[in-house]
Amino acid sequence: MPVPKDFLSGSETSLQRRLLRIVEGFAKCRVVVVGDVIVDEFMYGKPSRLSREAPVPILSYDGATTVPGGAGNAASNVGTLGADSVLVGLLGRGEVDRSVYRALQGKVDISFLLRPTLYRAPVKTRILAGSQHSTRQQLVRVDRESSGFDTSIGQEFDRVALSAIADADAVIVSDYGSGLVTPSLVSRLKSKLTRRRRRRAIPVVVDSRYHLQRFLGCTAYTPNQSEVEEAVGVRIGDDSRLLEKAGRALLKRTGAKGLVITRGSRGMTVFEPRRRTSHIPIFGTDEVADVTGAGDTVIASLALALSVGASLYEAACVANYAGGLVVMKQGTATVKNEELVAAVESDDVRDQ
Repeated sequence: MPVPKDFLSGSETSLQRRLLRIVEGFAKCRVVVVGDVIVDEFMYGKPSRLSREAPVPILSYDGATTVPGGAGNAASNVGTLGADSVLVGLLGRGEVDRSVYRALQGKVDISFLLRPTLYRAPVKTRILAGSQHSTRQQLVRVDRESSGFDTSIGQEFDRVALSAIADADAVIVSDYGSGLVTPSLVSRLKSKLTRRRRRRAIPVVVDSRYHLQRFLGCTAYTPNQSEVEEAVGVRIGDDSRLLEKAGRALLKRTGAKGLVITRGSRGMTVFEPRRRTSHIPIFGTDEVADVTGAGDTVIASLALALSVGASLYEAACVANYAGGLVVMKQGTATVKNEELVAAVESDDVRDQ
């Protein structure tokens, strides 16, 4: 839905006020998330004793939960942040796939989800030890890959994705490496969006776990620092000079309009062509509870902010608040619009 021309008025001088108006505008937006839906499974157990078979703890089973991960989590965050959320992806018809499908119902438009009979979504099972009244520690993660998909399913996915973006105010590309999301598809999505007559360009924001440099010319990219290090072949650490060099190199290679690097306890760094690099300190405490799925929250809030006309720096500030909130929650989690508003209101944020 188009945002009124005076929505972000030039008379607003306070960054905090502008950010609050940006978050308020989320309710006007329709965001389409295209990508890999993952099943995030959490299995809980109470430590009871050490095993006689090996030097490992024995856990007394205390329950399990299954939630949408990957593109599913990004779409869930778009919904809880107050916007209309549309998900384009694959889910199978087995038990765990059905549980994710049910979890998405009512929060996300799942009419564009494909559910091939023989397909099985990838599953990440995290086993955690602790009680309900203490911090649960992750002991191990077990990954089960997807069953794969054939060419016909890939072609149908492309067709559905192109159909779904007809009324989009922003598009999120969530690539976790299955091969479902291709550079060709993203190029076609951009071309279709460009043909639409809109006062403001429709942002296409990309999160690609392994192939960031294959997706060219998009609005913004949201890699974490380790993904940037892998992409450019440099160990950055705390070296600001290497960070600047790597960020500028990746910006040039992708032809991106913007790059937001998430850096854990170091906050975020924002790169734009021909603009000074901006560093945003972490919001909240650096004693995080769980970083699982935090990147999905970041890209959801960033895309929403861009869709209502925020600058990349303003959008990154909004995403920084959302990311700071979600890492204080256990497991794959979402952030609500009212939580984000409260975070912005509580912080003494100032203009650059």
